[in-house]
Amino acid sequence: MYRYSDFDAAFVAERNRQFRAQVERRIDGSLTEDEFKPLRLMNGLYLQLHAYMLRVAVPYGTLNSAQMRQLAMIADRWDKGYGHFTTRQNIQFNWPKLRDVPDMLDALAEVQMHAIQTSGNTIRNVTADHFAGAAADETADPRPVAELIRQWSTDHPEFQFLPRKFKIAVTGSPNDRAVTRAHDIGLRMVRNDAGTPGFEVIVGGGLGRTPMVGKVIRDFLPEADLLPYLEAVVSVWNLLGRRDNKYKSRIKITVHEHGLDDIRHRVEERFALLRPAFTGIDQRLYAQIKADFAPPAFTRRDTAPFDLAYANDPVFRAWVDSNVTAHRADGHAIAQISLKAHGATPGDATSDQMRVMADLAEQYGHDELRVSHEQNIVLPHVHKADLPVVHATLKQHGLATANIGKISDIIACPGMDYCALATARSIPIAQEIATRFDELKLENEIGDLKIKISGCINACGHHHVGHIGILGLDRAGVENYQITLGGDHTETAAVGQRTGPGFAYDEIVPAIERIVDTYLSERDSAEETFLETFRRVGMAPFKTALYGETEKRAKAA
Repeated sequence: MYRYSDFDAAFVAERNRQFRAQVERRIDGSLTEDEFKPLRLMNGLYLQLHAYMLRVAVPYGTLNSAQMRQLAMIADRWDKGYGHFTTRQNIQFNWPKLRDVPDMLDALAEVQMHAIQTSGNTIRNVTADHFAGAAADETADPRPVAELIRQWSTDHPEFQFLPRKFKIAVTGSPNDRAVTRAHDIGLRMVRNDAGTPGFEVIVGGGLGRTPMVGKVIRDFLPEADLLPYLEAVVSVWNLLGRRDNKYKSRIKITVHEHGLDDIRHRVEERFALLRPAFTGIDQRLYAQIKADFAPPAFTRRDTAPFDLAYANDPVFRAWVDSNVTAHRADGHAIAQISLKAHGATPGDATSDQMRVMADLAEQYGHDELRVSHEQNIVLPHVHKADLPVVHATLKQHGLATANIGKISDIIACPGMDYCALATARSIPIAQEIATRFDELKLENEIGDLKIKISGCINACGHHHVGHIGILGLDRAGVENYQITLGGDHTETAAVGQRTGPGFAYDEIVPAIERIVDTYLSERDSAEETFLETFRRVGMAPFKTALYGETEKRAKAA
């Protein structure tokens, strides 16, 4: 993984020093909250419903054990003993005191971490496939690309006051686990017919109040052209993007209003002007970065301990079947750690759990962890022989829930429990759904089903691309929950279709039950997933299940 250069360390230290002085001025009243706001946002500090919130960058979701232990220490010393892992592969601390934030940032810098550009109208933390460098289906590791983009975009003088926030995701696999088509720019690492490496470039994706699936602006972009082309895209949008209405300021609206062909023409013109200025230093830097992501030294060992445990321990077998994924190296596996124990807050981990995960990574996982966009933690490189002891350790600390990809593995934003923008609760809904289907013992029968919940129209819970999406809204002071079906965040990305009128808080869990019952009765085999069934039968049987005779009469009329 990437290690800070002397420049990186000095840059972060100076930013922290500046922010410490700004915090002091805010506390003594020299700065008003309005004056302080743009300064704190540049350093990842939000003012939430009850307290400040510090969002820490985890670039492309990669951590080592020392960094995870430092996050645990920060949680204990300056927060309430836990952290919240997010869909942007970051971690949030929800209860810091303003006077402590500079010390928290200095503590992060000790382990080569920061909170720069995790907020504000700039290029946010670059995300990537959480199985990067490990997945059996991967054609190239996207993390060196993500690191190159991170260095280029950090404190870029032209892109610090964009029309709105800007998000980039990279994948090196044909199976898209990075949600590239729901990003402002999505990059898929590909090869052309001659075998030359490059990128398919996707622009204009995004969720929020106007969800859109990104469009391909370049089928193939050579590797060496990446940064000047990205600069061309962002600079064109920076000029065209609307600043009169924040709801229409994202690049997806710019692409929609101008048309993809016009945007492509403008980008190519700008790219032709910019390309000569990139004299190759970016590619030399890229080559150096690649060396930091060399694969670990995998060893050949007998997998008998795994085989024995898998054959004789049904609890271990269930965990493997659900949470363990094929690795590119023989005898190894990718182990996903669920932060979605039934009834727990999705994405939360206590400081003790963070330390346990750090210990496991250090002892059994080549000192690597990943944060997934689905708010779970990944041990990307575990030998199969070590999986039984890894599972046993996780089980002791409430981290061995075997539900990855199942109905209780819910993505949920903080909602009205924390967020000042939220219009409804998300966390309690997620907890109640997970608890209910655990009681019904239906998770394994249901199989692959992704529920995503947002507590407001900003869609931080990615509800638009959930197989079942839930959006919490305020209707005359009462929480109301809209349901969408058929969303998809993968390479076959789709925005979910709204079922109809929303449901009250106490009606939403029964509504989800009716949807699941309909799926189980409509599927043509136990192997057909919810998404496959929905695409085959359409919305009609689900609407009937949700709204009954009212829907039938409306259809007849």
